[in-house]
Amino acid sequence: MQAIEKVAIIGAGLVGQGWAIVFARAFKQVVISDKGEADTIRASLTAAAAALAKAGLGPAPGDVMARIDVATSLHDAVASADYVQESVFERLDVKREVSLAIDAALPEHAFVGSSTSGFPASHFTAECRRRDRFLVAHPVNPPHLVPMVEIVPAPWTDPVVALRTRALMDEVGQSPVSLDREIPGFVLNRLQGALLDEAFALLGEGYASADDIDRAVRDGLGLRWAFMGPFETIDLNAPGGLADYARRLGPMYAEFANQRDPDRRWRDEAIASAEAQRRAALPADRLAGRRDWRDAMLMRILKSKHRDEYTG
Repeated sequence: MQAIEKVAIIGAGLVGQGWAIVFARAFKQVVISDKGEADTIRASLTAAAAALAKAGLGPAPGDVMARIDVATSLHDAVASADYVQESVFERLDVKREVSLAIDAALPEHAFVGSSTSGFPASHFTAECRRRDRFLVAHPVNPPHLVPMVEIVPAPWTDPVVALRTRALMDEVGQSPVSLDREIPGFVLNRLQGALLDEAFALLGEGYASADDIDRAVRDGLGLRWAFMGPFETIDLNAPGGLADYARRLGPMYAEFANQRDPDRRWRDEAIASAEAQRRAALPADRLAGRRDWRDAMLMRILKSKHRDEYTG
């Protein structure tokens, strides 16, 4: 089985750039294909790599950038790759077009992961000649700071490709989550969607402000969720563990479910209210700066987790 040494990144937006850093800092040779200006892409990548190095979470930016190049065409990037990470615009027609272009240039041994946030691979790879080499490899944005990646095969994906993708993600320092079969939204966004549904309902029905709902997650649930998931959380929250928790509190949660409106659409008035409250707290012209703050906080959390991780 051929080692994965060369990685092509198709699409150099925020997600694609994050992937480039993930692979380059793991000593892979990376080639990017994007319609943007190469100098602009390199400058953005250098800044991100420098921030990682400053936080003690990566090598010197020069070492990272030495392993990243920008190709003149998609074909050139893919033709020499062992693995391709597709990260183009989140629209099915775009995904189909780019997948066919990748397929036309893909070496026989190579395989392809898509960064799509919720489209199953079967929705955009059906017409590919080597569709057995395609699957979803969905990261969290930004992937160089949030390590989870969901691996979701299409019905026709070669099982070996799914296993090799998981092994690759382990190798480059990501935290893979494997699904046995497709479901729209995968795991992460279905979990996130359930929380957002409830948050918009609580706001829209006037129970609490957007800021206080954010506080409930940020200063409550989120503190534990930064280092454990929901099953481990409840396993530790009852004297007898998870089954004991379910016996004690399961009926209460069932009643919450019964109280919910079955129509879970986000109401226009709730969206407008949340938008107004967020813009009052953070004007639109300060969003980019707040994203930089978010990334700095993520790096602090990552550094703490790497230092203090407990395995039991």
